[in-house]
Amino acid sequence: MHLVIFSGILLIVAAAIVGVVYMFLNKQGEKELRYLQGELKKQRQEYFLPTRLEAYQRAILLMERIHPNSLVMRLHNPGLPARALQMEFIKSIREEYDHNVAQQLFISPEAWQMIKNSKEDIIKLINAAGEQMNPTSTGLDLSSKIFEMLAQLKQLPSEVTVDYLKREFQGLF
Repeated sequence: MHLVIFSGILLIVAAAIVGVVYMFLNKQGEKELRYLQGELKKQRQEYFLPTRLEAYQRAILLMERIHPNSLVMRLHNPGLPARALQMEFIKSIREEYDHNVAQQLFISPEAWQMIKNSKEDIIKLINAAGEQMNPTSTGLDLSSKIFEMLAQLKQLPSEVTVDYLKREFQGLF
């Protein structure tokens, strides 16, 4: 009888020891897994940081290049009919955007959405200026109208987007 009780106690003690060892090893495994995940995240960030830096730079450059002031200065042709210059402005915006569309892989979805919205808002502004032109209006007339409309805005969406991109980029560090 004592042997059965003694065997039972030994079995309980052995089960408790196995349970403690299992819990210890499990906690160590979780700790090691968290450490490895942290190291992987750190290495991934070090690897992709230069690419992300370039993506943010290119996104800001895109916003600067499609800013109406920049477009007018870069593409202005006073002798061109207003409608033709309007189409040149829109073509340039779309080409700039298409050239940088892959940057969305390296910036946040919110930032990319802001970039898309800014592009569309600038196109709307140029089209609104173009709608106010008559058939004999020149590129100079269109450019003047764009500047006039810009002066009425407190802040252009592309400027808000640039500020957002800068803040978001600073958050990477």
